[in-house]
Amino acid sequence: MGLESTINDDIKRAIKSKDKVALEGLRAIKSALLLLKTDSQANEIKESDELKILQKLAKQRRDSAEIYAQRNRTDLQETELEQLKIIERYLPKPLSKEELSELLDKIIATSGATDLKDMGKVMGIATKTLAGKADGKRVSEMVKEKLN
Repeated sequence: MGLESTINDDIKRAIKSKDKVALEGLRAIKSALLLLKTDSQANEIKESDELKILQKLAKQRRDSAEIYAQRNRTDLQETELEQLKIIERYLPKPLSKEELSELLDKIIATSGATDLKDMGKVMGIATKTLAGKADGKRVSEMVKEKLN
């Protein structure tokens, strides 16, 4: 079952259970998927595109929650964090710090990187390999740390 049909089923469940927060998060996902579908003129959306959309929505929620926290708007921050939890249900489980470190060591070894000048080469490979499994910012920080 594709993400779109899963989201539609979950929207029906959220409506029946009157879960407003889940409904908002699910509708945001459905809206983003529909936009992609109409933009690309494709009948089916690739799994990689679905993953990118979910990551984008999750990042938006994290950033908004952070801004609301800085502005002391805990009510809005809580809403964003609750929607983030809904969106994260559909994302793959993120890698632990140890797993990420191990994978980056392998990537650095295979790319032949020796110092910070080779960071672009490593990040190119890491971005493709770790898509959806780790946050780009976290990957970048760890690569810098390992190449120093």
